[in-house]
Amino acid sequence: MSDRTGQLRSAVADASRRIVDSAAFTTVVFCLIVGNAALLGVETYAGAVHDWHASLKTAEHLFLAAFTAEILLRAAACADRPGDFFRDPWNVFDLAVVTLAFMPFARENATVLRLLRLARVVRAARFLPQLRIVIVAVGKSLPGTVSFVLVGALLLYIYAMVGWVFFSAADPEHYGSLGRAALTLFLLITLDGLGDAVRAGLEISRWTIVYFASFVLLGSFLLVNLLIGVVINSLQEARELETQRDAEIPAPRPVPAGAEAELREQLAAARRALDDLEAGFARYGSGENRPDIAERPGARV
Repeated sequence: MSDRTGQLRSAVADASRRIVDSAAFTTVVFCLIVGNAALLGVETYAGAVHDWHASLKTAEHLFLAAFTAEILLRAAACADRPGDFFRDPWNVFDLAVVTLAFMPFARENATVLRLLRLARVVRAARFLPQLRIVIVAVGKSLPGTVSFVLVGALLLYIYAMVGWVFFSAADPEHYGSLGRAALTLFLLITLDGLGDAVRAGLEISRWTIVYFASFVLLGSFLLVNLLIGVVINSLQEARELETQRDAEIPAPRPVPAGAEAELREQLAAARRALDDLEAGFARYGSGENRPDIAERPGARV
């Protein structure tokens, strides 16, 4: 019984794997994701929702059924090795998005349901290698980004305190408190309104040019370039991981013309040898051609 179950699992896994790995399946799923995104966009128009409410609801259910069938096919492709399904983060993400859509709290809450449907759009990265590399790079850049945020917050705090000390009396609208000063300087990092800020500072004192020049140099140039360096480094690591992942998948080797017949002959010979061994074990177990114990030389009676 266990052998039949194992054979059935292998057969189901092989058939499902051929479907999942086909280019047609990838194209169909990608088109479904794009169609789901278009449906979400149409639902933002009140007039369309009022006129086509029933049709849009039916299309939503059809998309959910299609994505459910897709995840079931992917699970069936790993029927012989169930652990492989959960080793792929994209499979876990897809399973979570599809499963949560059937939960009562999601079906009853329109906002949660729309967010779950929006999460399906992210699945497009699974079928676009370059986009997948960018997403992996963003994830890998998070530790470096946290350090960047800490350094930027320290810089903003120091310059905001200095600005509050020197400019709070003359310009309370922008430097009247620590929060206002930090917000003003945060906008200056993007160089937005830098000219107006410098002119207002020069009316207070000509030494304010040192304050603004040093802040722009550290905030706009040094910190931003540091962030770009972190992202580029993470992008390179993600590209190397993607290349390594592709290298781990062995390419199918072409079978020579005469090798197939030779392999079939070897397989048939191996099967005949196994059949002979099984027949020998069966005869030995039934007592055929087995000398009696009493007739053996040296046997004790």
